[in-house]
Amino acid sequence: MKTKEALVIDLFAGPGGLGEGFSSVKDGNGHAFFKIGVSVEKEASAHKTLTTRAFYRKIKDSGIGLNSYNDYLLGNLTREELFSRFPLEAKEAQQETLYTPHALGDDNDDIHQRIEELVKAHGNKPRVVIGGPPCQAYSLAGRSRNAGIKDYKAEKDHRNFLYKEYLKVLSIAQPDVFVMENVRGILSAKIDGEIMFPRILKDLRAPGRVTKIATPRYKVFSLVVKAKDATNPVYDDPSDFLIKSENYGVPQARHRVILLGVRADLGGIPGTLIPFDHQSTVEQVLGELPKLRSGFSKRKDITKDWETTISKNATTINRLLKERFKQAGALDIKPLKKLARSASQPVEYPRQMPKHLIEWYRAEKPPCVLNHETRGHMESDFLRYAFSAAYTQLSDGTSPKARDFPDDLAPAHENWKSGAHADRFRTQAANKCSTTVTSHISKDGHYFIHYDPKQCRSLTVREAARLQTFPDNYLFEGNRTQQYVQVGNAVPPYLAQQIGRIVLELLT
Repeated sequence: MKTKEALVIDLFAGPGGLGEGFSSVKDGNGHAFFKIGVSVEKEASAHKTLTTRAFYRKIKDSGIGLNSYNDYLLGNLTREELFSRFPLEAKEAQQETLYTPHALGDDNDDIHQRIEELVKAHGNKPRVVIGGPPCQAYSLAGRSRNAGIKDYKAEKDHRNFLYKEYLKVLSIAQPDVFVMENVRGILSAKIDGEIMFPRILKDLRAPGRVTKIATPRYKVFSLVVKAKDATNPVYDDPSDFLIKSENYGVPQARHRVILLGVRADLGGIPGTLIPFDHQSTVEQVLGELPKLRSGFSKRKDITKDWETTISKNATTINRLLKERFKQAGALDIKPLKKLARSASQPVEYPRQMPKHLIEWYRAEKPPCVLNHETRGHMESDFLRYAFSAAYTQLSDGTSPKARDFPDDLAPAHENWKSGAHADRFRTQAANKCSTTVTSHISKDGHYFIHYDPKQCRSLTVREAARLQTFPDNYLFEGNRTQQYVQVGNAVPPYLAQQIGRIVLELLT
């Protein structure tokens, strides 16, 4: 007998990381338990990605169209041609994402009306609200930028209060469960001297107090620390709500606050995430992707010229490293020959990759590698990239700080030695999980240098997506910069799936 499926309302959806994780959860009979009714996203390229993925789920569930979807991935079909072949599934996917980008706060009439329609049509089946209000105003980096803005006042920054749009949806949908994600900076963010987090918790426990709509009360649980009193879950430390993704099978040190709200009259007590006994590393998940070269950003890009430049740099770097590392003489950092800047050939999944990630990445294995194209770099940065990657390799995974760079490799920045940008050129060590993939990767790639000095480049969108645990057939739409931003802003889908299983157990 099929379990009742749960309606999912996905807010501030980005490219769909939370939704992808939840929609992949199966009940005891192997059926998808969570059905996304609506995904709300305001950024156009992320909205396009969401719609494409919603369409993929429709044709996958119906058992038709996967060959045509793969033709689209291979470039043999346009998106319009693909959608025209399956008009019903295309219309359902577009309806799921409200046809066009929508912003909570600006387009509430359309958004709220659609949610009301879904709640009414879904009857008494379980309902779940997921999503995280944009975090720029709460993040440590965002607060640092705001501090430099003349006359900036946090109490007038609407982004600090977007969680109230989340409260409005809770009052309309009145879900059984909600999941709200945000940056760790939300734990310490202040407005008018008041730390915001206790207020946000208070409002989430009783949304109706803010929205003035009769709404059930909620208990808010941690997903990593068991509540001492499940009837009244109160935690000793706000950091009890902080999830460290690298402890749960994600090859990335991504630390985020995730709150699990359970309707007070539901009576259930949620479980917590089960830590893995090992951490996945960067090389384990990126090692078998096609090798690529970087490109010249300020001059004509010719492969032979790149090889000559990197070879010349290798001689310089070997000399510099021999002064610091005895084993540097054995390090071969000469460039790989005849590398392309993009590749799409299919790849195999090596034994070195953790089994849980092999199964996750290759579900409905795509016919080609997607979004795997390098960016161009300034020629002066090639030397710094190769030095950083080689240094990290020789130091067993420690990326060099500014103080570790020779003076003749220092960029022309006044604060280079000040410590403010000590890790401006940061290599993602092969033998460790990566640092947090953020939207900053769309800027210049300096914080996301590939561990292989022979390739001398920053990570591609696909490599960043693997660190975020997006399946390999997950296509990011838009231009490359937009794709980087989407990946950096997302919730790791593999982590979201584990949260979804906890919610499934609670609701069934």
